[in-house]
Amino acid sequence: MNGTGNMLLKTLLPVAIGAAVVIWLFCREFSLEQWMAIPWDARTFAAIALAIVCVAGREWGMMWRFRSLSDRALSWRKTLKVTMQCEFTSAITPTTAGGSTLSMIFLNRQGIPLGRATIITMIVLMLDELFLVVACPLIFILFPGGDIFGFDPGAFSTGVRLAFWIVYGGVCAVTLFLFLGAFVFPHKIAHGLRRLFTIRLLRRWQRQVIEMGDTMVSAGADLRSRSLTWWIEAMSATALTWISRYLVVNALFWGFSALAPQGIVFARQFIVWTLLTISPTPGGSGLSEWLFTKYYGDLIADASMVLVIAILWRLLTYYVYLVIGVIRLPYWFRKK
Repeated sequence: MNGTGNMLLKTLLPVAIGAAVVIWLFCREFSLEQWMAIPWDARTFAAIALAIVCVAGREWGMMWRFRSLSDRALSWRKTLKVTMQCEFTSAITPTTAGGSTLSMIFLNRQGIPLGRATIITMIVLMLDELFLVVACPLIFILFPGGDIFGFDPGAFSTGVRLAFWIVYGGVCAVTLFLFLGAFVFPHKIAHGLRRLFTIRLLRRWQRQVIEMGDTMVSAGADLRSRSLTWWIEAMSATALTWISRYLVVNALFWGFSALAPQGIVFARQFIVWTLLTISPTPGGSGLSEWLFTKYYGDLIADASMVLVIAILWRLLTYYVYLVIGVIRLPYWFRKK
């Protein structure tokens, strides 16, 4: 029960942070006249339904990827369990901590050997990073940078631009490291990490780094033996996962602000999710709501409408996993 109680406390923290920011935004942006003018009609409800379909598409993409990477060792039901557990731990841990890395434990609990589960987790990380690296140039080829970062050339737009390129540079560095470690110099990088972490200041992480180096060597041998068809399937599932995540916002804008440029709405999701990878709050709570209303505010004149879309976006892509996690917590702890 102590474990369940601690987990419930961790679940309440992001809810409290998100609620505080939403209340603050309401106090600042709320207008009764604008709120009453929001059209709750067939179009808006259809948009919410379409957004739910996009959420389901994201979850199916993650399930498809786990099933593919496990060489069909996991049933669809088991991949659903792993996916929901990954989503919940990501929601209650800071984004910078990488709650989804616990997927190796969840995969192991579904019958995947721990070594293989660790390799799958590493491949998932590499595929996610690779998607962001490849998508960036395509986004900027299709849409002007000024439209992506905001029409207002003020301090906020400049700050978003600077923060994005710093984070994107970090993502590129991590992707390059994983690629070299898996495909080019796995043994050399593993050996170099062992040598580096013999330094006194770094010695406390030596065991974890040695394990990571061994995993990179094992993952490299596994990945180099894979067929082109296997890679296409894994990358297709990754693309489906991320594109479906972005399209949730497009669906909501279609229902609540039909005149907003859908291409720019989609492109900005790439920036938002990249920035949220460095969020210090659990699941990006608080920061996500504020960033969304600020970043998309220039596409809609009605501030109340932006807030409604932001709240629906977070309900569908974040809070729903907290609810599912709380409901399933007793069962998960009984099965530990």
